Amino acid sequence: MSAGGIAAIIAASGLLVIAFAIAYAVVRLGRAIDEVGASVKAITADTTPLLEEATTTVRLVNGPLQSVNNITKAAEDLTTKVTGAASDFLDKNAVALKLLGTVVSAATSKRRGGKPSGKKGKANSTSRTKSKRSTYDEDEEF
Repeated sequence: MSAGGIAAIIAASGLLVIAFAIAYAVVRLGRAIDEVGASVKAITADTTPLLEEATTTVRLVNGPLQSVNNITKAAEDLTTKVTGAASDFLDKNAVALKLLGTVVSAATSKRRGGKPSGKKGKANSTSRTKSKRSTYDEDEEF
């Protein structure tokens, strides 16, 4: 055998080793792809019931929320009607408007604990004594 024949055998052996390494890598990659496919199937099988349950939960929550929405809309309509009726009544009856102002003024002065002093909503400062003063004073801000 000549030197060229020996070189050819060595080159062929090297190519054979490279071919086996590539075949091994392809087989390992195929197995990895099969494992990923199996994992995706398992995740899909576990996730589908969870998504269906979440959809059912959202559907069940939306029912009462729709009822609350209807109640809120009805309360809004009622408030609008009452406000309109009261406004119409007070616009047409000047005496009722004056009476309402007097009632609100009296209620405000009683709530503050003083007598009406002619100034809007302010209590008379002489009506309070130091002995009756509580730890909570409505005129003070926090």
